[in-house]
Amino acid sequence: MGRSRRTIPEELLLLALDPATGTTAQPQSLDLGLAGAQLVELALAGRIAPDGDRIAVVAPRPTGDPTLDCALELLRRRGAPVRAVNWIGGPRLGLRQTYLSHLERCGMVAAVPGQMCGVLPTTRYQATDTAISREIRARLDSAIRTGVPPDPRTAALAALAHAVGLGKHLYPGNEGRSSRSRLRDLIRHDPMGGLVAHAVMDVQNGAAAQPRRSPAPAGRQAGPGSRTAAEPARGVPVQPRRGSMARVVAH
Repeated sequence: MGRSRRTIPEELLLLALDPATGTTAQPQSLDLGLAGAQLVELALAGRIAPDGDRIAVVAPRPTGDPTLDCALELLRRRGAPVRAVNWIGGPRLGLRQTYLSHLERCGMVAAVPGQMCGVLPTTRYQATDTAISREIRARLDSAIRTGVPPDPRTAALAALAHAVGLGKHLYPGNEGRSSRSRLRDLIRHDPMGGLVAHAVMDVQNGAAAQPRRSPAPAGRQAGPGSRTAAEPARGVPVQPRRGSMARVVAH
């Protein structure tokens, strides 16, 4: 994969970056979205493909992007196809920082050191080329405004932006309600983007534990001791992992 264009994880992170504060909106769900965005990018590169609600590696050759290739190798080591919800819900420590550092090396953001409560060192990030962020936003705005089916990359980006809750960041208030609704509707325009976006939302709602069971075939009754799978609790956000940090990255 060449570096002539930005990847979907990079664009999702730029969308989430608040130009006024240098922090990222929806930091907890954004980590899940970046993991999902990697899957979409690998699918567009022809390295993986959906297999029901699972992800299968179809071409394990490297893409040339170190971060994507790391994800691809982890998927390859799994052997059998992995459920998208399990992959996205797995530990992704440092993924957002990895992409922020990458954008800094590419000159798209600049790290701004600071302090929290006047003591703890922090780092915020400011976009250095706002034209890039405007171009990304314009693609979403166009798809929302015109109703014309967007290209697969824009459709996937829209699906992930909705899944991680960026709609209220991009289109705030009552005046943005219709835009948020149309952003959600764009999820249907890309199968892979829709798969990972729903997986991101399922993880946030606590539905990653077990796949749903298919109903019993007609004419076959469940045995007296059998149970149906319990419906996962909805509306339960994933709790962030706690740990000590020498430096806090502003979210």
